[in-house]
Amino acid sequence: MLEKYRATIHGETISWDGDIPDEVTKDGIMEVYVTRVGETINTVPNGQRAMAALERIAEKGGIQSIVDPVAWQREIRKDRPLPGRE
Repeated sequence: MLEKYRATIHGETISWDGDIPDEVTKDGIMEVYVTRVGETINTVPNGQRAMAALERIAEKGGIQSIVDPVAWQREIRKDRPLPGRE
């Protein structure tokens, strides 16, 4: 009977998410079958998609809720007290 263990593969490294199989802790070697359970997570930012989204916003005239972009940016960058340190 096949035993199931949950893990995540990072390149060529396996990170066990729960109990580590005894074979791995003893010898460090174990034959496995890998089954994908979800979509591959892309950890590299997609600059082209971000640029396309910003271009679509610009084509529509920007973000309508921001009346004065300069004032908005000034407000966003304003230092605020840290929570619990007022």
